[in-house]
Amino acid sequence: MELSSPFLPEDLPWLEIAIAIVGVILTYVVVRSTILREDDEAPADYTVPLPEQCKPGWSGTISENPSIKIPRSSAIQCYNPATGQLLGQVNPATPDGIDRAVARAADAQREWATTTFKQRRKVLRTMLKFILDNQEDIATVACLDSGKTKVDAMLGEILVTIEKLKWTIQHGEKALRPERRPTNFLMMYKHNEVRWEPLGVLAACENIKLTSTNSYPFHNALSPIISTLFTGSAILVKSSEQTAFSAAYFTSIARNALSACGHSQNLVQSLVCWPQTANHLTSHPGISHITFIGSRPVAHTVCASAAKALIPVCVELGGKDPAVVLDSVSDYDLEHKVVPILMKGIFTSSGQNCIGIERIIACPGSYDRLIPLLEKQIRSLRQGSSIPSQTEKSIHNNNTNNIDIGAMISPTSFPHLTSLIQSALSQGATLHAGTGKQHIHPIHPHGHYFSPTFLSAITPSMPIATTELFAPICLLQRAASPSHAIEIANFTPYALGASVFGNASSDKETIDMCVQNIKAGMVSVNDFGAYYAVGLPFGGRGGSG
Repeated sequence: MELSSPFLPEDLPWLEIAIAIVGVILTYVVVRSTILREDDEAPADYTVPLPEQCKPGWSGTISENPSIKIPRSSAIQCYNPATGQLLGQVNPATPDGIDRAVARAADAQREWATTTFKQRRKVLRTMLKFILDNQEDIATVACLDSGKTKVDAMLGEILVTIEKLKWTIQHGEKALRPERRPTNFLMMYKHNEVRWEPLGVLAACENIKLTSTNSYPFHNALSPIISTLFTGSAILVKSSEQTAFSAAYFTSIARNALSACGHSQNLVQSLVCWPQTANHLTSHPGISHITFIGSRPVAHTVCASAAKALIPVCVELGGKDPAVVLDSVSDYDLEHKVVPILMKGIFTSSGQNCIGIERIIACPGSYDRLIPLLEKQIRSLRQGSSIPSQTEKSIHNNNTNNIDIGAMISPTSFPHLTSLIQSALSQGATLHAGTGKQHIHPIHPHGHYFSPTFLSAITPSMPIATTELFAPICLLQRAASPSHAIEIANFTPYALGASVFGNASSDKETIDMCVQNIKAGMVSVNDFGAYYAVGLPFGGRGGSG
């Protein structure tokens, strides 16, 4: 697959292509040579049947009003958000079904807890090899179910999952070794040690309410599975109703890897259910720990439910991530380095990214320089489906890699987004690009597209400045100074990720001041989301969980 992007100037497309190709090749070589080694931990071969909908030539019925709800039925309707094509139906789990899944996982976990790190690494190596060998198919499944582009799927789903597998294989055992702890004079004859033991059966819940979405169905399913299996536990993965189509295929990658290595598939259970049934899972006495990805209001519901059984919960609740642009950035760097990164941070997965850039906070010398650069790039964005129809192939001469931004996974938020934009405009914001409304695609009129929109003159008092948008909307705010930029950055209740852009040589002190004082769990310098691809801890503060 060719990697293309409009985010670099037209005279430098070869640079991004070259970097991408070299990076993929080096990653492949390193993983093959150091991770997939030939010994008793060598990966086993196995297969996972590819859904018929992902095979060449498939063409599904297009719904004029696609929805996951089916009148007079409890089944979940799956469809492609980019086209409206129906993908099939999934029967939701019932309370009895959840009970059986927990019991199966608990039975399998008792034996799995006795396995060695070497046996667990073999399973992860087996999964890693499968993902490397089948990444195009995995990306296709993710695109069909979420409406994203192939590039977004390769980078945001597959690359980060490979990195987590690689890190766990290389460093997982060291992180879980028993730890010696110091003693005191009274107990000097004692040996103190902390041992890490399997928890039992865990649950990973993704976006339990219909008002939430899961824009990373592959990574959000595989990531908790990787950690859970390596620590000797079993897991129930509760996928979002919006991505029910891909849930079984993605979890089968882990389940089949287990069976290929001689272990029980029941260690990984996959289920999808409606919100009214989810409380049965989140309060189940057989669950030892819950991880939840979603919105703050839903997190309160999950935590309250888990409290009934005193189940510990780890939540990741999104953010309103700022990108601070200092005046020390040169004109050249601003156009050729900073703006391309800002574009990726804002519009990756159509803005449906918990660590996506939601606010650009520019100091006076950068603010006016940014407006024409961003306006040009945003106006040139091309929306569409990465799984093109015959009409698209004809229009684009079979070049299927010319889509910059995909669809949104659900249209539920469209009226609210439009209302926020109109409110900002009425309070003095300026619209530079886009319509601030739903976009009716000329080829896919039943897809869920929102016009890529650019607003400047955003002030902290505007609701749009503090509300998580999760959409392809670029907001530009003016700061009077670096200190003021920090104040604006910390104005929202969220504190997940952040970025700071400046001259690392001449303005290091100011950059360090921003990094130190911006309230966030993670900060990138002259980059976006870099911490996510190098095995660093992931998490936020305050309203971000």
